[in-house]
Amino acid sequence: MDVFLELALILVIAKLFGYLTVRLGFPAALGQLVGGIIVGPSLLDLVAYDEGVKLLADLGVVMLLFLAGLETDIEEFKHVGVPAFIVASMGVLVPFVLGYLVAMAWGYSDVQSLFLGGVLTATSVGLTTSILMEMKKLRTRVGTTILAAAVVDDILGIVVLTILVGVNTRGSVYARDLLIILSEVGIYFILGLLVGHPAVKRALKASEKITLPETVTAMAIAIMLIFAYLAERFQIAGITGAYLAGILVAGTDEAKKVTNKTMTIGYSLFIPIFLVSIGVESNVRVLAHAGSFALVYALLAVAGKVFGCGFGAFVSKFKPVESFQVGIGMIPRMEIALIMANVALDEGVFTSGLFSIPVTMVLVTTIVTPFLLKWAFSRE
Repeated sequence: MDVFLELALILVIAKLFGYLTVRLGFPAALGQLVGGIIVGPSLLDLVAYDEGVKLLADLGVVMLLFLAGLETDIEEFKHVGVPAFIVASMGVLVPFVLGYLVAMAWGYSDVQSLFLGGVLTATSVGLTTSILMEMKKLRTRVGTTILAAAVVDDILGIVVLTILVGVNTRGSVYARDLLIILSEVGIYFILGLLVGHPAVKRALKASEKITLPETVTAMAIAIMLIFAYLAERFQIAGITGAYLAGILVAGTDEAKKVTNKTMTIGYSLFIPIFLVSIGVESNVRVLAHAGSFALVYALLAVAGKVFGCGFGAFVSKFKPVESFQVGIGMIPRMEIALIMANVALDEGVFTSGLFSIPVTMVLVTTIVTPFLLKWAFSRE
């Protein structure tokens, strides 16, 4: 199908299925995910996840996290730094240990078990962010903690992957490698906050002097893309950079104007494409061939984040129901988990059959999260 027709179909599916699920009392993101599964290779095969769709989907998730940054309560964000670190740390430790021990008990090799545990540490916050924004829960303590913890989780995931690759290729890990990664991350955030904050203010203020339509919005989007690019150069996910850019823009006089315009652009085109593309990319036929360990592994992925992140939130003095909500919000896996699995495949640790296990886990965590989030927040 022609790419223009594919995009038109994606947008119609996004709004139609999103509306239907809202009418049924579920988040619109669930309907958009289901719609993507229906029109994707799993069923009707009307839309392919080609380069054109992928590019717009990538812009969609970057814009979604930029909007999340714009809507973040800055004062609340300052207060959740330590809890977010504890949540992220427990959300990495518990799934990793569970995945490793169960894989070893199932008969996988030591290195395979380490990588299977490592894949479980990753969190993909794009879907959760969309649902929290829709439910008006993003600016709450729980929502802010989930986003902040996802930033820390991203950094810890890079460290875990570096350690695993080092163990597999060299049999050991050089402290220098970890020091370089942590230094790059530190430099990025220090420069982003100290240099980026005044630079963003001046850039947006200067853009107001250019008398062309939507110049301020265009400048803000350019800032978002620059921060995403620099984040990837510093070995951090681009969405983390976009989120930081949103927080910085939120502190300017132009924040409200940028938020309104970006929301219009994002939810008209890019964000619906991202949400539907998750379903398009998810070939649910894999589930039909998933063995018993693949299903157990997916269950570990859910339980590891709920108990790990939930416990981290609880010891950080969150209420039990809030701790449960934080744990649920950290369940989804997507890009980082698949990247880790691909690295294991390239390193010769995973076979193609073993690779299908993380794929099954990603599908399950993606599908169950909207239902669980809706249920978790209905218990307030």
